[in-house]
Amino acid sequence: MTSTDGTSGKNRRTILVLLPLAAFLALAALFFFRLGSGDPSRLPSALIGRPVPPTDLAPLPGLTRDGKPVPGVTNATFDGAVSLVNVWASWCVPCHDEAPFIDELAKDKRIQLVGINYKDSAENARRFLNRYGNPFVATGQDASGRASIDWGVYGVPETFLVGRDGRIAYKLVGPITADNLKRVLLPEIEKALGK
Repeated sequence: MTSTDGTSGKNRRTILVLLPLAAFLALAALFFFRLGSGDPSRLPSALIGRPVPPTDLAPLPGLTRDGKPVPGVTNATFDGAVSLVNVWASWCVPCHDEAPFIDELAKDKRIQLVGINYKDSAENARRFLNRYGNPFVATGQDASGRASIDWGVYGVPETFLVGRDGRIAYKLVGPITADNLKRVLLPEIEKALGK
């Protein structure tokens, strides 16, 4: 009789130890399924279809394009133009990877590229643009990250498509790649241009 009580006590202790582990594994699987297995570029944005948030970003000091100072970013920047707004930083590795695709997009004169430089030093940002070329008609410096939060930015890089009406039409989370450029971004740009 003593050995039975000892065995059942051990079993209860084992169950009590394994129960939290099982609960943790179930929660981890749920989070992985809901967050980790999907395409991060498909994160929803509450701003789709809404006007761009109030934006007033000073220009990146010392930045020029075609010999002229590049202006900062305000809501007037988007008046009447289809715009791609790229939130980037010199310290962001994927931003370096997407630079050639942004340069390619800048050749399309039907759209304008606008940059928001996120939590970066002006010197490093200028060095980055000197290295890859400056595709932006306007670049605002968001040193505190506050404006990017207002835009709903999760992290850099992110790219927003803004229609001629000043409303956000599409949001791409993560870097522009050959695949998502062809499969998603170019069709979204064509749709915005057609409106």
